Amino acid sequence: MSERNIRPESVVGMPERLTISKWQLLYVGWALTLLAYIVVLNLWVEFNSKVVIDSFVISIATSVVLLVLLVIILGLEHRVKDWFAQREGTAYRVLGTASMLLILFLSKFVILEVVDFIFGEHVELGSFVDVLLLVLLLIVAQRAIVFGWDALGERGSIANEQILRE
Repeated sequence: MSERNIRPESVVGMPERLTISKWQLLYVGWALTLLAYIVVLNLWVEFNSKVVIDSFVISIATSVVLLVLLVIILGLEHRVKDWFAQREGTAYRVLGTASMLLILFLSKFVILEVVDFIFGEHVELGSFVDVLLLVLLLIVAQRAIVFGWDALGERGSIANEQILRE
């Protein structure tokens, strides 16, 4: 069978085009991101002796908490960035940059405290630098999922634009 003869409906028995709702798209995005977070977090535990999580179930719950916290933190960062971007003047640009850096810096302490409050001695994420590196790895994993989604879809499609914004 040549490459030109392979069609999606002949390979997996589904039509070439599907309609999905915004809620389905959000669900898929969150589910894939959560799975990536679980993998990254457990690899981080495996290779970083300062990070300790008592069980796999607790690592799943920790991944859920990290996902929710990062969505909130990045949403706040984007709102602050947009608010300052709507203003004119050097002072607003400087204040906007300083505000975003402050949010991104302080958020690591918030993550440490929230995880400590929820899980107590069952989860130890290490130092500030460990959390910083973990958060960067989680963001890279999420971006890799978006990249894969985008590569499989049609360029410029509404679904690709939607998941890239989420």
